[in-house]
Amino acid sequence: MSFVLVFVDVQDNFLEGAEAVPDAGPLRAELAALLDRARSSGTPVVHVLNDGAEGEPDEPFSEGWQPTFPAREDEPVLRKAGPDAFTCPGLAEALAVTGARGLVLAGFQSEFCISATGRRALGEGYRVVLAQGAHGTFPEDGVSAAERAAAVERELLADGIEVSPAREIEFR
Repeated sequence: MSFVLVFVDVQDNFLEGAEAVPDAGPLRAELAALLDRARSSGTPVVHVLNDGAEGEPDEPFSEGWQPTFPAREDEPVLRKAGPDAFTCPGLAEALAVTGARGLVLAGFQSEFCISATGRRALGEGYRVVLAQGAHGTFPEDGVSAAERAAAVERELLADGIEVSPAREIEFR
């Protein structure tokens, strides 16, 4: 089965500065390695950017809104305003053009955009693999970011989404 790597909200506001997610350095490294493997194998890559509200760290065209890893010319860059990347104009078409029936998801935030996009992709008939170690979130209510991300992995696994360590994902 062929796959597409879908980078969801891999934007500077999550990986840079004082407001970055915990473990931004290791997350950045995992994301970079995953992207390099996909590109090296010729696997299609789609970038989805979140458009936040005015004054938010991901306000369109603000410093934090920029993608952390610039897209190549042949990699679609789509924009969304809600958690589900399938609400992006053009995502369904961008995926259909590839002919792929599998998606590897990576990015931010685990419990919002990653979760919503993964569940929707599953509902659309895709085989979905969540790249463990290449998605993240923030701590909340005494629960660490790592614990929150792991909880999302367990929930998505129970829903039928595969979870695989990012460094073990090989594209063909």
